[in-house]
Amino acid sequence: MTQITGFVKPARRSGELGVHSVDHFNMVVPDLKQAEMFYTAFGLDIREEGNSLGLYTVGHGHRWGRIGEGSSKKLTYVSFGAFEDDIERFRVKLQQSDVKQLDPPAGFETNGIWFRDPDGILIEIRVAEKTSPNEKSSFLNPSPPPGVQGAPKRSQAPLVRPRRLAHILIFTSDVSRAINFYSTVVGLRLSDRSGDGIAFMHGIHGSDHHMIALAKSNAPGLHHLSWDVGSINEVGLGAMQMADKGFAAGWGLGRHVLGSNYFHYVRDPWGSYSEYSSDIDYIPVDQDWKGADHPAEDAFSVGPDAAARLYA
Repeated sequence: MTQITGFVKPARRSGELGVHSVDHFNMVVPDLKQAEMFYTAFGLDIREEGNSLGLYTVGHGHRWGRIGEGSSKKLTYVSFGAFEDDIERFRVKLQQSDVKQLDPPAGFETNGIWFRDPDGILIEIRVAEKTSPNEKSSFLNPSPPPGVQGAPKRSQAPLVRPRRLAHILIFTSDVSRAINFYSTVVGLRLSDRSGDGIAFMHGIHGSDHHMIALAKSNAPGLHHLSWDVGSINEVGLGAMQMADKGFAAGWGLGRHVLGSNYFHYVRDPWGSYSEYSSDIDYIPVDQDWKGADHPAEDAFSVGPDAAARLYA
């Protein structure tokens, strides 16, 4: 497995307030066994943790997500990581922005602060290690020399194992309002947007082109979880891996325009998606990215026409 080099020395933009990572997400689904089957097939390390499942990537100790059981699928909260000395500054920011601080959900240990975004999605900002990369993640597509077969036999194809959670896409009823909230209160910055349809936001302390994306919808919720892999080949092998396990619905291979990552999306049993993603644009800690508002035809993907369905 290709190693990640972005988890060693935390980067920081001096003096400015903003979260540094999407630390983890929490959701409930009707059937934990089904969730375990899906995410194990996807290549994650699934661990039973009391009455819930912890989602890890193989070889990495960070828990990227937690899934409990409920009557229907629901994104229950999103947790952002921040530097310890910024937590009190975030409390002040909530007060200045007239955002009510809430008690944490019952049964959840926390060292952070809780509140809701304008669409009612529960948000935590907690003290946590920086898990967003401090440099662009490695991307390899080696080509064999003449006279050597490059492709593995299908029966011997390696199992794709994502390296980390890359980003999440959540729904919002008002994209402009959400941009203002996540920039003013959470400290993210706009990377790019396409009118009132979708926006992409990054962290100020060095991150991928987006930690979160915000897509227009009539109700809040989760559209997809994106997981980083090391090559286009792994994106394709991941699609085959999931199809072989009965999870063929989805689309790709394609390449996004905003973010530039190669992708394949797989529909989960509850109607949202998990994405194999590779080679996304990276915004260094010392760069002020010039975001823009792009027409729809230049905002989604280059590749299969079916990819345009993503935000339909």
